[in-house]
Amino acid sequence: MIQRYNEAWNAHDLDAIVAMHAPDMTFENHTAGETAHGEEVRRHIASIFQTWPDIRFETRRLYVRDGVVTQEWTATATHSNTMRRGDLVAEPTGKSIEWRGVDVIPFEDGLVKRKDVYSDSVSILRQVGLLGPS
Repeated sequence: MIQRYNEAWNAHDLDAIVAMHAPDMTFENHTAGETAHGEEVRRHIASIFQTWPDIRFETRRLYVRDGVVTQEWTATATHSNTMRRGDLVAEPTGKSIEWRGVDVIPFEDGLVKRKDVYSDSVSILRQVGLLGPS
């Protein structure tokens, strides 16, 4: 199931992604401060694909246990559209950027109940020019 889910994300296939979600699913990006529930999740994921039209994820490590998957990943995308994080706005730079993150994905009856995302937002902000070098 997680392989199909990850493939749907990399294909930007909203229908396939949402079909694998429980109706009361919660998507929460803890580092970006974004949360969506139920029907809102589709719009939220669509906005990710709108911001990053060529985003791809590569799984670095995958841990599967009864009822939960945890995966470490590396994302790559071109900063070709405006990115917003709260009050911060980054106009497109055209740069290819890369960042790392972790997903914790509890599932029930073969459907994703939650997707808790923890990503390196500082790295993203630096690469799009909103933060200076460390």
